[in-house]
Amino acid sequence: MHPPFEARAWLARDVAQDDSWILRMNPAEVAGFDAALTHARGLDKPLLAMTQADFPLPAAAQAVLRRAIEATQGRWGMCLLKGFPVERWSEADTRLAYWGMSLYMGVGRTQNRASEIINDVRDIGASYKVKGGRGYNTNAGLDFHQDSCDVVALLCRRTARSGGTSKVISSIALRDEVQRLRPDLMPVLQQRWFHSYQGTQDPVQPPYYGCPIFGDDPVYFCARTNRKNTDAAQRDFDEVPRLTSAQVEALDLLDQLMPSDKLCYSMELERGDMQLLNNYVTLHSRTPFEDFDEADQKRHLLRLWLAVPSSQPLPPQWEEYYGDVRAGAVRGGVRGSAITREFLDYEERQARVLGMAWRPWRPLVTREAAAA
Repeated sequence: MHPPFEARAWLARDVAQDDSWILRMNPAEVAGFDAALTHARGLDKPLLAMTQADFPLPAAAQAVLRRAIEATQGRWGMCLLKGFPVERWSEADTRLAYWGMSLYMGVGRTQNRASEIINDVRDIGASYKVKGGRGYNTNAGLDFHQDSCDVVALLCRRTARSGGTSKVISSIALRDEVQRLRPDLMPVLQQRWFHSYQGTQDPVQPPYYGCPIFGDDPVYFCARTNRKNTDAAQRDFDEVPRLTSAQVEALDLLDQLMPSDKLCYSMELERGDMQLLNNYVTLHSRTPFEDFDEADQKRHLLRLWLAVPSSQPLPPQWEEYYGDVRAGAVRGGVRGSAITREFLDYEERQARVLGMAWRPWRPLVTREAAAA
């Protein structure tokens, strides 16, 4: 049975006037995470070998994580969970605790060409809008986009000297604005578009994939856009169909609408905040930032990509990228080139614990890939 679709369009002013999407932990809930971390630290287990028993959260701490995930599938499509004691957790402790939390929230997905399950979001001097460029390891401002999973979770360890403001919009509200201003472009946005993997695909996959920008399901809306990757597919792959004038118009309109004061809500992530976003009904970006000079003060967030038990079904056209479109299925992530047996065992075990639909991954061979 499919979950009810509860997400609704919202504007920036709506979010500013209603903070029900913000959860603030109480001392008892925080103490539960501390106790579980102390237990897990003593075991010294590899992350992929861990189970919930290795990070034994009390009921109150489990409940706050459950509420946070439920919020991402609800009216706002997002949650800000505040109060993790990262100021007294070391970097290694924070990583261990974060992974322990994930065991109660969903199934972690691999995120890059190295097939990593937790990404460090910090500037290492990389470049964004270049071939193979990703935004998480730069200090650049980012295009509006969504990550490749049901829910992206960011845990803030340290903030920048200035900048790095998080920006979020409702992709349902974006759809509504396109429908109001340029209804002729709606069918264009529901066509199959081609996007570059930016080098994060499995070696057996083609380097690009097809996926519409707006879904066409009348109940379960979803969106997927990242102009940088769409432009990269045009630049790097001659066999990809060229964008039509109507497609360029549609992208230009999205670029105009997404950062507008009407749609775009800005939030400053503070130390100890965990931001969770439903990637089908929100889009996000961030402003450029200026970092501290000292290494132990530089901006640092930890990122998880999660498949969650309460996720919505996706349109059939999404299968090429996500691998499984069933509600509550293990899906998403980018394979990269370093998937291990340990990860596959974890994935199957965690899906079973959470009661999620799971099947072994297999690449979908598209007509373009077959022709190439």
